[in-house]
Parts: sequence; structure tokens; C-alpha cells
Amino acid sequence: MEQRFVRSLLKPSVYPDPTVSVELVQTHVSYIFLTDRFAYKIKKPVNFGFLNFSTLDRRRFYCNEEVRLNRRLCPDIYLDVVEVRETPGGAGFSGDGRIIDYAVKMKRLPAERMLDRLLKLGKVSVDEIRAIARVIGKFHRRAERSDEIDRYGEIETIRTNWEENFQQTCQFAGDTLSGRDLRFIEGWVDRFIRDNAETFARRVAGGFIRDCDGDIHMENICLNDDGGICIFDCIEFNTRFRYGDTAADIAFLLMDFDMNRRGDFCGPFIEEYVQATGDDGITEVLDFYKVYRAYIRGKVESMRLLDPQIPLADKEAARERARRYFRLARGYIARRTLPPSLILTCGLTGTGKSFVARELAFDLGLEIVSSDVVRKELAGLLPTEHRRDRYGEGIYAITVTARTYDTLLERAETALAAGQSIIVDATFRSRTDRDIFRQMAVRHAARFHLIHANCPEGTAQQRLEIRKNQTNEPSDGRWEIYLRQKEEFHFPTDDEAGLIRIDTSKPVAELLDTLLGTMEILP
Repeated sequence: MEQRFVRSLLKPSVYPDPTVSVELVQTHVSYIFLTDRFAYKIKKPVNFGFLNFSTLDRRRFYCNEEVRLNRRLCPDIYLDVVEVRETPGGAGFSGDGRIIDYAVKMKRLPAERMLDRLLKLGKVSVDEIRAIARVIGKFHRRAERSDEIDRYGEIETIRTNWEENFQQTCQFAGDTLSGRDLRFIEGWVDRFIRDNAETFARRVAGGFIRDCDGDIHMENICLNDDGGICIFDCIEFNTRFRYGDTAADIAFLLMDFDMNRRGDFCGPFIEEYVQATGDDGITEVLDFYKVYRAYIRGKVESMRLLDPQIPLADKEAARERARRYFRLARGYIARRTLPPSLILTCGLTGTGKSFVARELAFDLGLEIVSSDVVRKELAGLLPTEHRRDRYGEGIYAITVTARTYDTLLERAETALAAGQSIIVDATFRSRTDRDIFRQMAVRHAARFHLIHANCPEGTAQQRLEIRKNQTNEPSDGRWEIYLRQKEEFHFPTDDEAGLIRIDTSKPVAELLDTLLGTMEILP
């Protein structure tokens, strides 16, 4: 659509329903015009191979498909396909001018009730996650299946989908993903498909290849005030991306939970979904499809960089999202090779040890137990309640610190006893404390890694200054605390087993590459 037509559709007067304002939202494949009560979605005339909206007839056809298919899970929202006509003022939805495009007309859903927004506000319960699982499970049980659809669960189609992904993302190697990661993921996918032919055949024979949604993630789920659940914006443009294993359908949402650091929702969702569908073999392929979903999201975000109509600031944000999705895809593979491990982060306040712990946990899907949080739990405080006690006093007195480290040790031992890896994030200024944790790892035959976080002193001071204004940060670290810790800190020496030194002033991708390589998790 020409830009003059796009600009004209920002005028409230061109819409058939009264509206005070019009807001434009762009994706790499569509323009979405939001009025007060409705949304009008116009497809861009693009051809990415897997998606072809290049002609007017194609856009009309896929607009009708979008309405038909989305009414399966969101019947009351998708209203109609309307004509976009040329007018003396540009473009509009009335008159007898030539048809220049088509738009899907939908009721506007409340943005504040979208699952992604609710999650950020901490307003999503496990019961709601279970309810979503039941809705999707019921949809999958009823979704169409046929001999033709079954073909999309066969190895040849699965391999074709992946080969297309790799071909389309190789142009972004060195930007949103490294050439090494591209080769690493490509090699793992090839091995998994080759080694699991019988598993994929069982999925087909079991009836788990269906006409699915294809795009179930948090931004496409609305939790209505009345308790209803609307799942919208399915894949209409390519049956190859909609026909497939039901495991691939839910893997998108599970990956989205992980991406947003709410992997704790995955267990309840899977449990409820299996109960609703009887698909107790789904876990055999979930990791494979989570890699697939993360990789596709990385690809889609990368493709935004090719759109000349997207502002530079939005492109940079897309670039960072793409890098993170590709990291997650790599992480799903890496965590499959991770033996039970105890990982400690240590360092002075402000040196970035907690940041490293969070980023490593993101990549490897690990639990973090943090001294900042545990200390406040023991004192009956919320993690973000701040206490400006002087060094060695109040909740930072020696006796409180001893109880804190005892609790960290207990929680780490519980994880290792269950065969699980865990990250313990604390200052660990005493070698004695580090040795106690190291010995516990030995008792449980677990790998031990001690990550010592360093950075230039000026960087630490700047970080601590910024932290003063952060309300969601559990640390009470301040510059004066840094200086006192430095006086008493037993800096790790080369003879300490499992020691990894890192400079946290370096880019996060470089930090993670160093860590995962040194820990022998990645080649």
C-alpha cells in the first residue's frame, strides 16, 4: 500500500464507525489501524517465499482465511473482510472508488487484558494458565486431521521447514546470530531428526498432527474480564506452518513463558494439557519444537531489519529481541547436555554477578537462589524492600549473614539431591564459604563452577549510582558497601577448582559464549 494511502487511513473521518483517534501498529507483514472500538488489519504487499501477499487477489483470499480460521478460537471478535477504496482524500472504507486493498475488521480487544501485559504486572495465576491449557487442549482434540495433514508431521516436511529457516537466516549471521551458533543449531537439528524417526512416526500414527493455530504466544491471548479466553491471530498464510504436531503448537507458548522468565508456568500448563488431551508422549518432542519456535521468532524479528518502512529505533529493538530468541534456541540445546551442576557467582557488589546469574539462568533454564532475596525472606521483608543498614549491621550483621548462607546451602543441596542444577548468587567473600559449597558438589557428584565477576571500578560505581533509583532491585549495594567489602574480600585464587573469571563490562553475548564454552556446555 502506498504511503499516501497509509497516511490517509490515520484520519478518524474515513472510518464507518465513530472514533476519536486512530493508532497505527506495524508488523513486518501488516498495517493495523486501531480505532476506539475496532481494529482494521491490512496485509502488506510482501513476498517472503513462505508468505506471499504480493497481489490484491492474494490479500483478499488470505483476509477471508484469517476470519474463517480465527473464529475457531475467537468466534466473536473477527467480524468481516471490508474493502479499502480509493477516495479523493486518499483511502477509505466507503464510496465507489477502485478497490485498492482489503482489511480484516475485528473488535478491539482490551490491551490491558493481554497475557503478556498481565504477566509483567504479576497478575497471572497458575489457575489461569491451567484454564488456557484446557482451552487449547479442547481445540486440539477437535482440530481437523486427514491423510494430507498427516504429511506435515513426517520427517521430510519437518526437515524442509528447518532447511528453509536456515536458508532465510544465514543472511543475518554475524548480526542477530553468530555463524557458530547457526552451525551449532543446524547440526543438532539434523541429529535430532535423524535419531528420532520412530518418535515422529508415533506422533503421526497417534493422531497428533492437526490443523492447529500455529501462532499461540502471550501477545495473542486475551483474558477477558468475564473469565473468557480469546486466542487470536492464527497462521492463515501458509498451511505448512499451521498443519503440524500439536506439540509444536503449545511449544510456542511454553517458549514464550521461558523468554519472559516464567518457566515455572510450563509445568502446570503441560500437566493440565496432558490431562485434557491424553497426550502423555508429548514431552518427547517438546524441546525440539521449543528450539523451532525460538528460532522462528528470531528469524521474524531479524526480517524486520529488512523493512524500509520500520523506524531505525524499532529496528534496533527488533535486533536485540532477535538475538535473545536465537540465544534461547541455543540454550534449549545446551541445557540438554548440562550434567547436574552447582554454579556459584561471587564478587563485590556492583560487579554484575547477579546480572550474570540471571542471564546464565535464562540460557540454561536454571533456578537461582540469591542471598539478597533469602536474606530478606529471613527478616520477613519483601525482596524489593530496601534497608540502608550500615556495613555489618542490621540484616547484614554477621549472624544474619551466617543464617543466609546456611539457607543457601540447604536449598542448593535439595536441588543437587534431586539431580537438578542450580545457581547460587551471593558475594561469597570468604573462601571458607566457597569451599563448603564446593565440597557439597563433590558429595553429590555434581560439577562445580565458581564464576568470579569483575569489572572496572568506575563501572561498578556507576552501576551502584544507577541502582539507587531502581525499585525492583533486591540488592541494597552502595558505593560505601563496595569499598568495605573490598577490604575484607578473599579474592579467588587460581588454585580454587572450577574458577571462571569474567569481565562483566563486556557485551552479554560475549560473556555467555565465554561461560558456556569454559563450562564445556557448548563446543
